[in-house]
Amino acid sequence: MSTRLTYTLLGYYNGEVHGDAQVEWIRQGRRYQVNLDVGIGPRLTPFLTRRMSSEGELGGRGISPHRFDEETKIIFRERRLVSMLFHRGQVQLANGRTEPSPAEVQDASSQFVQLTWLFLTGRELARPGLQVLVPVALPRRLYADWRYQVVGEETIETPMGPLATWHLRPTQPVAAGDFSVEMWLAPSLQWLPVRLKIRQDEQIWIDMRLKSPPLQAAPEPIVQTIKKESKP
Repeated sequence: MSTRLTYTLLGYYNGEVHGDAQVEWIRQGRRYQVNLDVGIGPRLTPFLTRRMSSEGELGGRGISPHRFDEETKIIFRERRLVSMLFHRGQVQLANGRTEPSPAEVQDASSQFVQLTWLFLTGRELARPGLQVLVPVALPRRLYADWRYQVVGEETIETPMGPLATWHLRPTQPVAAGDFSVEMWLAPSLQWLPVRLKIRQDEQIWIDMRLKSPPLQAAPEPIVQTIKKESKP
């Protein structure tokens, strides 16, 4: 099964920027792959693109990542690729350092799907003030006690008309160089995110809003992500 969401993008990166983004979820049996693609600048000639890919399996506790790759291309610069590997009870960060990790640890891409799964299956019931534990491993460091707080219900304007959503935001700041995400999940769209606001600091952020209805397709092969040496 494949689900694809496309977004328009507004942000700030050395000035106001515009672009497009896409989230794709692919599942074959217990295996999954989720890709988040961001392009800043003209669609055919963006000056910055980033792909964050997660692959692993879906089990009784939801998403269990095995590998995460983040590929960044900036015009006139060399491509940058960082990777993380997840093992039972451990995660190898992009710099090669291994740290103990909780069983439910997620990466930058899989965390969206894990939250969708938690609410869709009723393991978490949305209500204002609820805090949901989602340990997150980012390339530089592990946030073992990372939590999202349910702010409340908000209506988001979309190409399909206004949609009722639940607004979630992190309860703590990230360290310098990392990013945090606010999200708006729509129960009428299987709790998929209709808006994502990704922030590194006050001067670097992007705001993604759903551009068109989600596209769903029949099962398709899961393509292995690039297996090259990680760079910190």
